[in-house]
Amino acid sequence: MDIEQKQAELIDHFVNQASTLKASALWPLIIEATSHPSLFAFSEILSVPTVAELQGTENSLYLDVLRLFAHGTWTDYKNNAGHLPQLVPDQVLKLKQLTVLTLAEMNKVLPYDQLMQELDVTNVRELEDFLINECMYAGIVRGKLDQLRRCFEVQFAAGRDLRPGQLGNMLQTLSNWLATSDNLLVSIQEKIKWADSMSELDKKHRKDVDDRVEEVKKSLSLKKLQTVSRQTLTSEGTRRSTLNLVE
Repeated sequence: MDIEQKQAELIDHFVNQASTLKASALWPLIIEATSHPSLFAFSEILSVPTVAELQGTENSLYLDVLRLFAHGTWTDYKNNAGHLPQLVPDQVLKLKQLTVLTLAEMNKVLPYDQLMQELDVTNVRELEDFLINECMYAGIVRGKLDQLRRCFEVQFAAGRDLRPGQLGNMLQTLSNWLATSDNLLVSIQEKIKWADSMSELDKKHRKDVDDRVEEVKKSLSLKKLQTVSRQTLTSEGTRRSTLNLVE
């Protein structure tokens, strides 16, 4: 089963579970969802009405946890740890994996020093083991570890939930891309027309050259024929003159 199908099934499972529980009973489900080793998207769970009802209650901290896993990073957690429940080891691992995805969205070449700082990793061996075992083997990223340049070159990274306000930027980016594609298409069409016209001109030029060659051939043939005729007439005249002298 590929990662997208697995994600979809898990999301449906947790959304259905959240929809059947009261807000006061949701916090264990949120811990389970944010600890699950194969779940990396949480916006659908956030949109469940009973989950939204956690706001302003004694369990609202778990709504903040869910938002953290939907949009935040390990650094965000450290900066707000005093206002959030302590994470269990599986949640810590998950949030660090999500941190790598966020960094991969911003840059396709991630320096080791930046990754070690963001993930609280103390040495290169530990970092590379994390990237291989917890990220690439999990299927959420693909890339190349460049030990010489001390960086991770990202070739693929799974997308995270859209952050508030990110949709507008994404739509603008897609709009710009569409405009650029339209301009490129017009340019390609113009080049095709130019190539077609040049092809027609080339064909006409070739025909003119072929016609000229034929004319030259005909002219040369005619001249050759005339020359042969003159030579024949001259030979005939010479022969007759010789016969007359003999007679």
